[in-house]
Amino acid sequence: MSVKFIGLPTSAVAALREGAEDSNGQAPEVAVSSGVGVPCRHCMRPVEKGERYLVLGHRPFETIQPYAEVGPLYVHADACDRADLVDELPEMLESETYILRGYDAGERIVYGTGDVVPNGEIITRAEEILAEPEVVFVHIRSAQNNCFQCRVELLNS
Repeated sequence: MSVKFIGLPTSAVAALREGAEDSNGQAPEVAVSSGVGVPCRHCMRPVEKGERYLVLGHRPFETIQPYAEVGPLYVHADACDRADLVDELPEMLESETYILRGYDAGERIVYGTGDVVPNGEIITRAEEILAEPEVVFVHIRSAQNNCFQCRVELLNS
């Protein structure tokens, strides 16, 4: 079984860079990276010290429903290439632990799939969650702040 880590869609990030409103109906804020704790959810690499980035509210769901959390995230303010990584952890996942949570086709949490996972076990745990018949995708979130990191699917999804 192979998993794919999926960065935010290029079209959505390009629109935000051009001034589109975020999921909270606000313009993204522009900041300059200190080089610590600023992962770009598009290229899935850290935003390096001195680089500009956007801070915005993001809902990583198609539907608006009770499980469709909105939270802050970062993307490079300047163009970067979208990452879609197969069986390889995104470079931005630098913390010791992350929350993994499975969702069904209706974008609802599949109870029993949520887990705080050590960084080195993310791929194995994502594969286990995705093996559950009702799970369509997994979200990786920060274990400290619950911020959305990226979506994980089976390679042939």
